[in-house]
Amino acid sequence: MLAVAALLVAAPFASAAQANPWPGRLLPAEPLAGARDERAPHLVPAPLERSKKELWLREKSRRPAVRAADVDLVPRRRRKERAKRASTPYLEAEARLAQAMPPPGSRILPITTLYNLWNREAWPLLAGRPYKRPFQLFLRDHFTHECTWADTRLATLLAASALKFHSARVEVVSGYRSPKYNLMLRKKGRQVARESQHLQGTAVDFRVRGASTEALHEFVRGLRLGGVGYYPRTRFIHADTGRVRYWSGS
Repeated sequence: MLAVAALLVAAPFASAAQANPWPGRLLPAEPLAGARDERAPHLVPAPLERSKKELWLREKSRRPAVRAADVDLVPRRRRKERAKRASTPYLEAEARLAQAMPPPGSRILPITTLYNLWNREAWPLLAGRPYKRPFQLFLRDHFTHECTWADTRLATLLAASALKFHSARVEVVSGYRSPKYNLMLRKKGRQVARESQHLQGTAVDFRVRGASTEALHEFVRGLRLGGVGYYPRTRFIHADTGRVRYWSGS
């Protein structure tokens, strides 16, 4: 019995001796709680809410600096069409209008003469002479006498048509059309569009003396400059520089 009691008394001292192999030194006490700071979740700032504009500017700043030329934005099919047009009479007429003036004293022959059926004005297209502003005044509205910055490619189109059929006169049926005159025509039941290209100064109705309406329509349509309207009854062609489209009217 005495031996068992001695063993029970010596057991705690033996375990303490094993836990502390260096007698005489103090061991650190076990922590009562973990070392984690309980205030940490409360110290995290709330996420910043950005506006749509700020998000857009941030996304824009991260985009790569890539610049595309206008040629890259044109489809390959349209590039081929423009390349085919390089040898058309349209560009030949443009070069003819842009060539230098003949020397003084020489005889000047106009490319053609434009005649406005409403204003009864005749205006010659001369090579080398500035024609953009006079052409815009020539296409003015005969009803209100207003003019606009008309597309001068129409002058090149008229010159190309005259050179194609070797005509000395091109009759202009309609050029720029003011909104007031266009509305009056619609009220009278005429075949005019509400948003006509004539209102923008990008359309002209004309005929070429000595050329049939059918042949002129086929030629202007082959240029693919823009919209082309065929009016066989009134014998004129509508041409504009908008999107390419075709139609027939009376």
